[in-house]
Amino acid sequence: MSGRAGLVRIAVVGDCPVFRHGVSQLIDTTPDLRLVAAAPSVDKADGCLRGAEVVLMDLQQTGPSLTAAVTKLRERGHAVLVVSPSPQIDAVQVIQAGASGYLSRQAEADEVLRAIRTVGSGLSYVSAPASHLVKRSPGFTEREQEILRLLANGSTDQEIAVELGISKHTVHSHLDRIGEKAGSRRRPDLTRIAVEQGLTSSE
Repeated sequence: MSGRAGLVRIAVVGDCPVFRHGVSQLIDTTPDLRLVAAAPSVDKADGCLRGAEVVLMDLQQTGPSLTAAVTKLRERGHAVLVVSPSPQIDAVQVIQAGASGYLSRQAEADEVLRAIRTVGSGLSYVSAPASHLVKRSPGFTEREQEILRLLANGSTDQEIAVELGISKHTVHSHLDRIGEKAGSRRRPDLTRIAVEQGLTSSE
């Protein structure tokens, strides 16, 4: 999913004014991104979200409230990128609710932009502290774990091939085996599994 002429249209929803204004300014000064709305809550942004492809959300809410907001936005066709509001909210919760991305609050500006572009292109992006996640499953080989980690952090099949020094065909073969073990070949499902198995990086 990408905007006209390559632009990705973003709405920023955050209840911290400093964060909201800072991210809005960052997007405004980035040529391939367009800010369409900035609001302190989903309800207050309601009328302005129609043109947004990606909603970057940073709300100090409880788990149920946050996941309900994610679900609401997904049902309206928006890709959702959640900034971790607290140590009690982990990536598994928001990914299971339908979020396409999860960012640590410690993310630098370049990572925020990378995550927005990745989610805006229809892929998933997860940057999560491993302490929030369960231990990795022994069911995946070391190479399959590497591929799942790269996939969860937004890499395309071609980028995975280059990173690991293997062919794209070999990547597809690994993904087929991962899909058989996981019960799904869909990228959102594999991203969720990578998060649940602690295979994401916080780089």
